[in-house]
Amino acid sequence: MNDVAAHAGVSLKTVSRVVNGLDHVRPDKFERVTRAIETLGFRRNEYARQLRQGTTATIGLVLEDVADPFYSLLTRAVEDVAFERNHVVLAASSAEDPLRARALIESFGARGVDGLIVAPAGGIDAGYLRSELDAGSSMVFVDRPVSGIDADTVLVDSREGAQRGTEHLIGHGHRRIAFFGDDESVYTATERRAGYRAALEAAGIPFDDRLVVMTVPSTAPTSELLDRVLAGPDAPTALFSGNNRWSVRLLRALRDRSDRLAFLGFDDFELSDVLNPGITVIAQDASAVGRIAAELLFRRITGDTSPVQRVQLATRLIPRGSAERPGPFAAR
Repeated sequence: MNDVAAHAGVSLKTVSRVVNGLDHVRPDKFERVTRAIETLGFRRNEYARQLRQGTTATIGLVLEDVADPFYSLLTRAVEDVAFERNHVVLAASSAEDPLRARALIESFGARGVDGLIVAPAGGIDAGYLRSELDAGSSMVFVDRPVSGIDADTVLVDSREGAQRGTEHLIGHGHRRIAFFGDDESVYTATERRAGYRAALEAAGIPFDDRLVVMTVPSTAPTSELLDRVLAGPDAPTALFSGNNRWSVRLLRALRDRSDRLAFLGFDDFELSDVLNPGITVIAQDASAVGRIAAELLFRRITGDTSPVQRVQLATRLIPRGSAERPGPFAAR
């Protein structure tokens, strides 16, 4: 800025006013400063400015997997809100490892982020998170709550969505419905299984544990698990996939099989609407989750001390044909 001031023949204060977009700069001086900035290639030192303001103008985002379509949409929504507030987002994946999640939170904290949005890994130390909040950290949880911690949380109603999806399959005549979900340590996986079970029980259909698979889809031998579930004389006539990763894996495994199964997936995914038939899904609004979480976080960053909020968003059933195949008990 000293160089710009010397080149333009103005005071350092005038350069500061131009750079920071302040008023009360004569037009001729404003033009000389902007020409000097272009000539010298000046860029404002953001780090120095942030130190003076007492902020790093960054927030941290710790998710299970930033490559997952749900989390990528969530991340983009957080970025948009942060950009409007002149903040940037540091994002990282916990890989559902509680130790890695803690290390990431500590690392972001050491970098002085103004706040954190966290999808808590299963088994993460709730005591550690509580101590971070008690120490004054601004933090919002997404996708999963943390038991015993009173903090802003934004969720999707996974249980209700899974119940509605199962009811949809039952309504089309299916009584033997297999469910493929994530590992039981994942909050959303157990909620979706609970919704699936509730729909069966409400329809008077016995819950059969042999039709339920609960494991991490990325490490599961999909074809072997599918063979096991479909084996026997009383095989399922419909599959309910508990997340988009399971949907993709199951559809690949089903591609070369002769089974004509109804299929419904929890969470939409790319190209699901162009397959033949299109894939019926229970859709959740990942962008809304990210946007609301970011808005809550920035409220806390700016000193809001109102009671914490637990926001739970509804899902939406999108019928496209794959789940509407009639089962053996379809109304005639």
